[in-house]
Amino acid sequence: MSQEEAELFHSFVLKGLFLCKRGRPDVLQPTAYLCTRTKEPTRFDWDKLVRLMKFLKQKPDDRLTLKADGSHILIWSVDSSFAVHEDFRSHTGGTLTMGRGAITNISAKQKVNTRSSTEAEVVGVDDVMGPILWTRYFLEEQGYEVIDNVLLQDNQSAICLETNGRASAGRRSRNMNIRYFFVTDQVVKGLLSIRYCPTDDMDSDYHTKPLQGKKFVKFRCRIMGFEDDGA
Repeated sequence: MSQEEAELFHSFVLKGLFLCKRGRPDVLQPTAYLCTRTKEPTRFDWDKLVRLMKFLKQKPDDRLTLKADGSHILIWSVDSSFAVHEDFRSHTGGTLTMGRGAITNISAKQKVNTRSSTEAEVVGVDDVMGPILWTRYFLEEQGYEVIDNVLLQDNQSAICLETNGRASAGRRSRNMNIRYFFVTDQVVKGLLSIRYCPTDDMDSDYHTKPLQGKKFVKFRCRIMGFEDDGA
């Protein structure tokens, strides 16, 4: 790829990043991946960008719709795909909803290599803990009562580590840095509660890997706040 094409690639990826952070979170995952390819893009990366632009062109009128259901409960969904990048790092996806549509959307490559899917899940939650706590504090300072701050997870082993800390660490998780058990402290303080959610109902799964068919339609509708969730 020539220097001119590489600069054009970089420009369009940044435009896509601006778009998905404003009103089109349904293209956040492919855009996040393309952001990791801006330094040395290839023809394969260019083809992925073209496919993304074609998708946006086909659905120019779709826009994010948000609505609170009045329950005063924040529902966070955080998921990780294990070792999916070329350097074998995992990918974190996260969403926040208060009823309809995803208010916060996160899709990012993890900054450390992990040894198992469970460890990747715990690292992913640690990556999202900043927005999880900040959102609760912000809403409470605005006078909005937060009854519960719920974190949905689809990995039972990760739930045990996040809830019990070192008490649930085994041979494959003893190596984990103590900072990844910060979430355990938040659970003890009552600022966060963790619940199990089947993978097929995890909205954040949309932000961790390419999906197809009914699953793609269902999660996209939920994230964008469409009436028809594709189920």
